[in-house]
Amino acid sequence: MNFFKSFLSFSLIAAPFASIQAHDWSTARPDGHAPIGVMGDHTHGPGEWMASFRSMYMHMDGNRSGSDDLSTAEVNAGYMVAPLEMDMQMHMLGVMYAPIENLTLTAMVPYQIITMDHRMRNGMEFDTRTSGLGDLKTGGLYQLKQGEQHSFHANFALSLPTGSIDEKDATPMGARSNLPYPMQLGSGTFDLLPGLTYLGQTDHWSWGSQATVTIRLGENDRDYTLGNRFATTAWLARKLNSSISLSGRLNLETWGNIDGADPRINPMMVPTADASRRGGTRLDLLAGLNVYMPGGALKGHRIAIEGGVPIAQNLDGPQLKTQWSFTLGWQFAW
Repeated sequence: MNFFKSFLSFSLIAAPFASIQAHDWSTARPDGHAPIGVMGDHTHGPGEWMASFRSMYMHMDGNRSGSDDLSTAEVNAGYMVAPLEMDMQMHMLGVMYAPIENLTLTAMVPYQIITMDHRMRNGMEFDTRTSGLGDLKTGGLYQLKQGEQHSFHANFALSLPTGSIDEKDATPMGARSNLPYPMQLGSGTFDLLPGLTYLGQTDHWSWGSQATVTIRLGENDRDYTLGNRFATTAWLARKLNSSISLSGRLNLETWGNIDGADPRINPMMVPTADASRRGGTRLDLLAGLNVYMPGGALKGHRIAIEGGVPIAQNLDGPQLKTQWSFTLGWQFAW
């Protein structure tokens, strides 16, 4: 409940700005886009294209069950192998195009690199690594309302099961061991991703909020379905000049445990292979910088960064806890 109270308090910060210096809505300013960590935040006019590239990083270190930290020895008391830390990279190419008024089509192609370090009960340590194409996402944004100061649109997308769920690597158990759920590159299912996005803007401030859901459809060919995921975020940004804005954001995510189980992996060996220990909730606090080029040879280009840390996380562990996340991105519309 404290997660939701914190989120709602932050999302209400923007309310006093709604009556300040009204003007026509504009994306041609540094805060005309949301912080770079927010996907599907804005629409385009008829005939307009946009290309983007994001590099996203997340570091996890140490185990947690509920809101309590666990030592490696405590995890090894229940499992032969304990995860120590995990690094996730995702490099995503995105394209947006508006064929008609109020409709913007989107497509995103991710490439992932995942590494995890482990310690066995006997003290031996080893690491695993996977990399490759993730699940492609295609869909669109439909403009419901845009006018003086405010914009509101619906998000809709379909995630395609292009990411592998058959990843293997060398471990003490074998040269080509089947890896547990967090080391796989995709869900193995078609997933629906509906959502709603609201944006507000005055001369020097902008704000927004977004809620999205990931709904898994059916079961993959390894007899399991990843848990559904709900995410909601709210942000406030300050335009410093025509090129630079700063932002603060809260992001709340909650996700369920896995339904079913991959018969190739032993849930008693390591908690990452235990389908009943994959759910959780996390609230992140993030800060960002947007740089927009209003003129010159680079007119229309944007560079943005955003980084943050969890301020609360409750995990169905033992499960690795997140320490920090960081996103660097480029966008260009024409």
